[in-house]
Amino acid sequence: MKHLYFLVFGCLLGCIAATSASAQLYDVRTNSVNYERKERDALKVQVEGTAQWTRDFWVSWLKDTYSIKLKGEGVFGVGKKDLLVAKQAPVSSVSGKLLDLYSTVTSPSDTVSELSVWAAMGPDAFLSPDRTPSEFAALRNITQNFATAARLKAFREQIAAAEKQLKDAEKEKEKLEKERVSLQNNTTSNLAKIESLKKQNIENTLKAREDSVKLITNAQLLDLRKARLQSRRDRLSALDRK
Repeated sequence: MKHLYFLVFGCLLGCIAATSASAQLYDVRTNSVNYERKERDALKVQVEGTAQWTRDFWVSWLKDTYSIKLKGEGVFGVGKKDLLVAKQAPVSSVSGKLLDLYSTVTSPSDTVSELSVWAAMGPDAFLSPDRTPSEFAALRNITQNFATAARLKAFREQIAAAEKQLKDAEKEKEKLEKERVSLQNNTTSNLAKIESLKKQNIENTLKAREDSVKLITNAQLLDLRKARLQSRRDRLSALDRK
């Protein structure tokens, strides 16, 4: 019983830890990035998915939702333009002015990526929670809306992947079942053939024994008939000499 209690308690701790770790995802927080040799106020959020997955979805989501087209500018990674920029972009939900929108995507782990977003209304006029609180809050809403959309997309893809795995497992089960039935039928057929061959071997053995007996009898009869023939020849020869 104690082992059962410890097992249940361990499962509860695991669930609490998983819930806590999950709560950290998709939660936008205020942070900073180093851009143009200065620390800039930024918004960061971690989502499930690789850096490439998050980068592609961030670009397409901004284009579809706000008609903002991001472009790669500057090579931070090996062969990848990690800094995404939209110069003089109209973002009415943030400000009536045109904004320069910046973002990067990094990978804290293989399954989690982090999006960093910051913006400026002009040269060295970057948004901050202190100097431009309403604009910075609006930028936070955009980032949070993206995180929510990314979460839904990740869930849908996970469900689609699980459904595919289930279908693949069902197909594999059907294949294995067909193979099992085929092998069973083949085994049954082989056993029937073996029994038939055993029966045939028994019959052949009996027939061989019968033939062996007949062969001995035939040999004896052959010797007898040879002897009779020779006797008659001898008598015929004796008659011819008279």
